[in-house]
Amino acid sequence: MLVSEFDYELPADLIAQHPAAQRSASRLLHLDATGAIRDLNFSDLPQLVGPEDAVVLNDTRVVKARLAGHKASGGKIELFVERTLGAREALVLIRASHPPAAGSELVIHDLKIPVLGREGELYRVRFPEDIDGVLERFGAVPLPPYIRHTPQAADAERYQTVYAEVPGAVAAPTAGLHFDQSMLKSIEQRGATLAKITLHVGFGTFQPVRVDEVEAHQMHRERYAIPAATLRAIAGKRVLAVGTTSLRALESHALKKVDETDLFIYPGFEFRVVRRLLTNFHLPKSTLLMLVAAFAGLDNIRKAYAHAVAKRYRFFSYGDAMLIER
Repeated sequence: MLVSEFDYELPADLIAQHPAAQRSASRLLHLDATGAIRDLNFSDLPQLVGPEDAVVLNDTRVVKARLAGHKASGGKIELFVERTLGAREALVLIRASHPPAAGSELVIHDLKIPVLGREGELYRVRFPEDIDGVLERFGAVPLPPYIRHTPQAADAERYQTVYAEVPGAVAAPTAGLHFDQSMLKSIEQRGATLAKITLHVGFGTFQPVRVDEVEAHQMHRERYAIPAATLRAIAGKRVLAVGTTSLRALESHALKKVDETDLFIYPGFEFRVVRRLLTNFHLPKSTLLMLVAAFAGLDNIRKAYAHAVAKRYRFFSYGDAMLIER
């Protein structure tokens, strides 16, 4: 399969730069199993669930993972803390004009951070203080690269789900951004079960696919956990995954992948758990677009995305939502 099969034309003005005025005020495109499309509002979602449904949310919390600084030699750098390895060591993504060498130092404000070595696309570094405190004092919300404004105070709140609990993500599970507490209560009043998993979204969610053939792509690893209570809650239910992260965690668990997953879902994948997927609209030629194409069928996704463009839906992290039936 060629990556080019997952391309589409998107007018730049449809890329949402700011969230809707209210969380649940987005639009909702409903794509059923036959390929039929309905234009709804996100506030219609409770009417589409009932006692047979288990709605699974990802409760990861985005940390202020972006740090601006410079090399000891003076060149500017941007550092993303992808994964902590202890109180003071971490794996980070570094954006710089030239890759830093092992043994060199990075400077964040007045903190000197030695580079211990490279591990794939990431670097192992050591902070002179506890990382959590450094991020809280100096870090910024790591907004996706297609959002052009610098992070603002409102982003710290809106680029976070209302049920975020477990710190560790460098990107939000964006399908969950549409929910407010009132919406969650309405879903429970319909008799649906709410359950939670945790998958910490990593830097790889922003990385482009750099190969021509889909099968040659290697996914980044992400940590996840599924409580026993969630497994009990979804047993025998029609599982609605809120976001591709919830889906990947559930399907990874079914394949006996424990604690970490590099599961790559593209057309031909056999789904074992998830029957319904709530998700945003994804970038052309991205692994997330491949995932939804596997879930709904590539032709159905092509038609749905063409419809969304024609109807001027808002795309990507701060955009509108889509409910897909398998």
